[in-house]
Amino acid sequence: MSDQRIQILRDILLELHQGASPESVQERFNQHFTGVSALEISLMEHELMTSDAGITFEDIMSLCNVHTNLFKGAITAVEVADADQEGHPVYVFKQENLALRAALLRVRRILTSYAETTDTDLQTDLLKGLRHQLNLLGQFERHYDRKENLFFPIMERYGHDAPPQVMWGVDDQIRELFAQVMTTSQSLPDGDVTVVLTTFEAFAKEFEEMIFKEEAILLMILLETFTQDDWLTIAEESETYGYAIIKPTAKWVPHREVFGEMASADQPQAVVQPTQAEGQATVIDTPQGQFTITFTPKPEAKSTAIDRNQQQPFGKGYLSVEEANLILNHLPLELTFVNKDDIFQYFNDSVPADDMVFKRTKSQIGRHVDLCHPPKILERVRAIFDLLRSGRKDQVDMWFKSDKTGKFIYVVYKAVRDDNGAFQGVLEYVQDIQPFFELGSDMKRDLD
Repeated sequence: MSDQRIQILRDILLELHQGASPESVQERFNQHFTGVSALEISLMEHELMTSDAGITFEDIMSLCNVHTNLFKGAITAVEVADADQEGHPVYVFKQENLALRAALLRVRRILTSYAETTDTDLQTDLLKGLRHQLNLLGQFERHYDRKENLFFPIMERYGHDAPPQVMWGVDDQIRELFAQVMTTSQSLPDGDVTVVLTTFEAFAKEFEEMIFKEEAILLMILLETFTQDDWLTIAEESETYGYAIIKPTAKWVPHREVFGEMASADQPQAVVQPTQAEGQATVIDTPQGQFTITFTPKPEAKSTAIDRNQQQPFGKGYLSVEEANLILNHLPLELTFVNKDDIFQYFNDSVPADDMVFKRTKSQIGRHVDLCHPPKILERVRAIFDLLRSGRKDQVDMWFKSDKTGKFIYVVYKAVRDDNGAFQGVLEYVQDIQPFFELGSDMKRDLD
């Protein structure tokens, strides 16, 4: 991968951002590239966003489809055998896209048929089918959530921080477009079906473009970059966010190579013979002769492992690490701690993943707090941390009623300071307070 190649891509995209038409740069792009790696696209976007050209991820996001069209037909595919196995996260991701495309087509057909008929009974049946298919299509949220919370953290650890920022921003735009589809569709049968069709096609265009970006760019970056262990982590944590329309039909069990056990019979074998000085020297016979390796063992290091059941001074009393962990996990709160360096460091395990208000996974540990949130709320997150870090506030409270679950969620962001008042991080705790509104009396002291 040459710097010159990246520079050419960077210059072409910079021209687009400065107002050049796609047609004016397409010919030059075709002249210089017979195939472009998804990694090169990632590096190019990173170069643009970190250069002094004044290009932000919002700028790149605004011309995302122009960039994508530029690369169509030129992106080099990456072949990884495991990715075609049932249960592999890439296989599942692609199967979801197939199912979502099918739901998209069914919605389009239903809306078209609805617009073409005047039969009220048929319209009633079509409307029922439309509601069902839109609910299925709306499961793309789970698909996007897994991408944003499982794929993106690992990408960032490998230095690919630009594509996640850009793609997450576009994901949010697609979510907003789908919300408009749901709103306009609720107006039927009294509303205008042409308005529903217009909003749906606006959503469908961006949604189908995203499928291309996922499969031709995003997955290519991941397949070139991620290790088998990365994919195993994603497979293990995917259930936390759920799946769109389909579920894995089998658990992915990768083939593991065991090195050193199978040597070619045609190659000379080295024979290892221990010398009389046990543990001090080794003689190795080879077809060319012998050589001796000597070494001096290091003193055995003392174990520094913490006894999780050993009582330790803790606050106003004593607790073991195991007891402290159990207590934190039994609190009726979702706890998250971001340290003073803005690194997501801890979350408790108080409720099953399906019941979590703000879903967390182990993959997010060690991630910068900026990267844990969608771009559309990033400024608000930064403002909260600035208020708490500066000491202008010690606590920020928020609450909302969830339309999906009916839960009334109360969220607190609390500045954590040491005994000297020095800022050590932010503790977030989240609680469903809906049961408090449903208390049947002013007092309860019995055991029933």
